[in-house]
Amino acid sequence: MSTTDTRRTQAQVRAAADAGSAATSARSLLLTVLGEFVYPREGRAWTGALVEALGTLGVETKSARQALARMGAEGLVEAERHGRKVEWSLTEAGSRLIAEGTERIYTFLRNPHGWDGRWLVLNVAIPESQRRLRHQLRTRLTWLGMGSPAPGLWIVPDASKSGPARDVLDELGLADRAFAWVGTADEQTDPARLLSAAWDLSDVAQRYERFIDDFARRTPDSGREAFATQVELIQAWRGFPFLDPEIPLELLPSGWPGERAAATFHECRERWHAAAQSEWERLAAAAAASR
Repeated sequence: MSTTDTRRTQAQVRAAADAGSAATSARSLLLTVLGEFVYPREGRAWTGALVEALGTLGVETKSARQALARMGAEGLVEAERHGRKVEWSLTEAGSRLIAEGTERIYTFLRNPHGWDGRWLVLNVAIPESQRRLRHQLRTRLTWLGMGSPAPGLWIVPDASKSGPARDVLDELGLADRAFAWVGTADEQTDPARLLSAAWDLSDVAQRYERFIDDFARRTPDSGREAFATQVELIQAWRGFPFLDPEIPLELLPSGWPGERAAATFHECRERWHAAAQSEWERLAAAAAASR
């Protein structure tokens, strides 16, 4: 894996951690604003527009500026000074990160795929003393949608993840410590028990239900509220691809709320999109006109 690919993957992992955190970070909100409003407009925005947008979401000016600076240090955005003002633009790495994240968010649960009955099983042993390496492996494999039903053991009902998992092992220098298999489970193995050991599906289901209950009832009545609500919607939704590995429907409990949650997301976004985009245009115009 190239250095550029490695940096992009590390940024994706940080985005995943931000999205799944209880306290939404300024960086995470900034990434959502960049993806939804800046990326579609040639990837450029004034500092004033970004700071004001984050302020609408409850982020203090200092924190907003620090988030911009950190993303600049990560090589995702770059600044260009115009007199007293600064315009930020997405770098090639930042645009690629946004494009990949956007595709994943908007295609998530949209095209349920059939299951061929095969599992990918990975065994890799890392000593307790190498905690940092253990954490890196867990973060990266979780990013791929794999779950761990027992120490050192990782599974996913998707044989196509074999190549990406091998890439992770190669990058972390663990290829010579790992063993992998692709195949069907023994008929005595209870898939439901295996899944419950690897993933907390009841927690994911509860999160989906809360998401539906929260956003289905919202009715923003101004451009500012529509902007904030749409960012909150996307912010909440983009955490799910890192919680739900898109387990085949054949293996999920009846009444699984994932598809209902996906429908809620797309319906709400379409309903609020025009007003939210108009509010961003207002913020961008005000920032451009300021001195």
